Amino acid sequence: MRPIKHIHGDKAPQWIGDGFYVKTLINHLDDDPDINYRHTDPFLLFDYGQPTTFAPNPHYQTKPHGIGQHPHKGFEAVTVAYAGEISHADSAGGRGDILAGDAQWMTTGRGITHEEFHSEAFGARGGLFSMVQLWVNLPSAHKLTAPRYQSIKRADMPMVTLTADSNHQTAIGTAAIIAGDWQGIKGAASTFTPINLWDIALYRAGATTLQLPDTHNVLLLVQEGEVLVNGTAISAGHLIQFASPTQHRAEMAAEQVATHDRIELCLLAAHTDELAATPVKAPVKTPVETSAKLLLLSGEPIGEPVAAHGPFVMNTKEELHQTLRDYQTGRFGQ
Repeated sequence: MRPIKHIHGDKAPQWIGDGFYVKTLINHLDDDPDINYRHTDPFLLFDYGQPTTFAPNPHYQTKPHGIGQHPHKGFEAVTVAYAGEISHADSAGGRGDILAGDAQWMTTGRGITHEEFHSEAFGARGGLFSMVQLWVNLPSAHKLTAPRYQSIKRADMPMVTLTADSNHQTAIGTAAIIAGDWQGIKGAASTFTPINLWDIALYRAGATTLQLPDTHNVLLLVQEGEVLVNGTAISAGHLIQFASPTQHRAEMAAEQVATHDRIELCLLAAHTDELAATPVKAPVKTPVETSAKLLLLSGEPIGEPVAAHGPFVMNTKEELHQTLRDYQTGRFGQ
């Protein structure tokens, strides 16, 4: 079982523009040697957009909520929408909406400028808005690849059933395979390095085990609800960082245990007090419906140096300085 190394989630949320209220749970610019990018490679950054209710925007057509034109280079930005809708547009002419349940995999490559706003439909009606965005590093061989979008609709994601460890005939949840491989079932997204991105929903009490490559760095977000992860209770808005593959495999070798990797998820039954039909009307605990949503990320470490500043992620300081000069002189993305 892959040990938990750190639980992220104590940072204060902040506004990005006026449409995204997020907690940055990991950031490649952090320099803590115990939890920095070396332990999360290839995942650079993770923004958790906690559920936020927006009133209808009377100026949704002329002043939509969100963030205007901004640049990116050298990585991939992946957005998963849980509630609400996001419209994007970019300098290459791309345009589209990310609806609830959908994902967008944007390869910034040699450079792109884009904008992200609430869609007109969501702006007009308002309501609950929640999303996550993660940045995935590109290896040096693909840093200057042409920008592209993969618009991944919910219906295009392979869906697998999660069964209880105690009885494999009992379904307790599902996993939408956005990217990667689930026991031979391939995800919808194309990636430059081996990556798993699984959108998990647990809807019945019970325990289930996820099988993962023992060479991957692994992160797990609890997006909604509360769940036991390897026996530790984790609530919504927290990101679990598991022990790195090297550390984990060294421990397994010392214990002479096979390096088969797994993570156990357990959703506990919620209970409510009711009065029993007895003369003393003793309160009893009655199970009620419970659920949780999680997002699992695992990836093969790229193992290359990173030189980064804001929205630019390169391999060397020289490449980074050239990127800044290109942006300032109008040659960005060429």
